[in-house]
Amino acid sequence: MEKNINEYMEILRFKTNINCASCVSNVTPVLTELLAESGWKVDTAAPDKILTVYTETISADTIIAALQKVGYTAVLL
Repeated sequence: MEKNINEYMEILRFKTNINCASCVSNVTPVLTELLAESGWKVDTAAPDKILTVYTETISADTIIAALQKVGYTAVLL
């Protein structure tokens, strides 16, 4: 029986100020460096601009610090 991908990974969610397509473009290189392209997504339509990260090894602090370096904030939910 094949396991669901979520059984292997931790799902982290952050409230962010990533609020538009341009912002997503700005954070894409940083997040892609840390995670696989499919390892994260941002819901810019949500009021809290939720960043969802799927990871096995990257900590929330590492993600927050990486986003801060490019001018964005993230608070772990």
